[in-house]
Amino acid sequence: MKLSQRVQSLTPSKTIEITSTANELKKQGHDVIVLGAGEPDFNTPAHILDAAIQSMREGHTKYTPAGGITELKEAIVKKLERDNGLSYSGNEITVTVGAKHALYNLFQVILDEGDEVIIPAPYWVSYIEQVKLAGGVPVIIEGKEENGFKITPEQLKEAITERTGAFLLNSPSNPTGAMYDREELEALGAICLDHDLVIVSDEIYEHLIYGDDKHISIAAISPELKSNTVIINGVSKTYAMTGWRIGYAAGDARIIKGMTSLSSHSTSNPTSIAQYAALEALDGTQEPVKQMLAAFKERRDYLVGRLQKMEGVSCDTPKGAFYVFANVKEAAKQGGFDSADAWVKGLLEEEKVATVPGSAFGSANHVRLSYATSLEQLQEACDRISRFIKSK
Repeated sequence: MKLSQRVQSLTPSKTIEITSTANELKKQGHDVIVLGAGEPDFNTPAHILDAAIQSMREGHTKYTPAGGITELKEAIVKKLERDNGLSYSGNEITVTVGAKHALYNLFQVILDEGDEVIIPAPYWVSYIEQVKLAGGVPVIIEGKEENGFKITPEQLKEAITERTGAFLLNSPSNPTGAMYDREELEALGAICLDHDLVIVSDEIYEHLIYGDDKHISIAAISPELKSNTVIINGVSKTYAMTGWRIGYAAGDARIIKGMTSLSSHSTSNPTSIAQYAALEALDGTQEPVKQMLAAFKERRDYLVGRLQKMEGVSCDTPKGAFYVFANVKEAAKQGGFDSADAWVKGLLEEEKVATVPGSAFGSANHVRLSYATSLEQLQEACDRISRFIKSK
């Protein structure tokens, strides 16, 4: 049987490749430390679990509207007002099977064959493939390391052509943890408005921010930017609910209607029980979020401190998310490896520490290390990485 050209054009995920190798080594009895996971290691908070159980007992186990239950959409409206200072109505919200699904549907709705989407690098691995699946063309702009991995207005302006339809923004960023401040967002937003671009604002890490920096949604800067922006978010990262698969989009009612219609012909609806759990996550106590954030900060500070002392490794302190994006170009060179990818492979084979090569995110000299794991695991991982570097 033949496979479609659409599927054959997809690039295999290096994240999945590393994870598969790590799991195979674990099956063989090796003690593997995995720093590749893009999910909190905490369990979903108890009050959210209780709400899911209660929803089942109350019979909420049937189909729901394709765009989500009314109660959850209302909770999302309240959340956007409370956290972001944004006002939306119910027909400007759709609930999806995770934020990844929201992004997928959005690209399917706004792109025609050959339409270009400008994507800053380093980027999350699925952005590129989702644009391609919608018939679009990813146009990559490099966020320079010396600029905190952020692009400039000049770079954005130069990348725009008559085929450009959208600009994708991820702040805080996966994989770098970089954040754009208000002034930077205003400058980028002004260019998008000049060219009438759809701004896709992935804000999934908005509550995982450390220090005094505050998340600013580009949609909150002006009514004009709000009109051109579709916000993508979900409960996975903030509430340790990756497996529940609840995301959402907020934006222009026509786009949201199109996304909902697409869902009605694919997933039917997000899982009913998960929706009631997400409702409790948004409306219930936020104390567990504060506790997880404090733990992540402690881990971040430890990991960055250790990495910065290793020969041939350099990294800045990320402002958000739960990843460190470390430059290992010199460590790889000194160790006799021809690339960071080879260095990552050697680290896994020799010291059983799994990280994700930066090439998966569009940056050849880096590796992504997740600190969404215990401090004890991070300590052991750093000991192994240090030993690996010194052995070369």
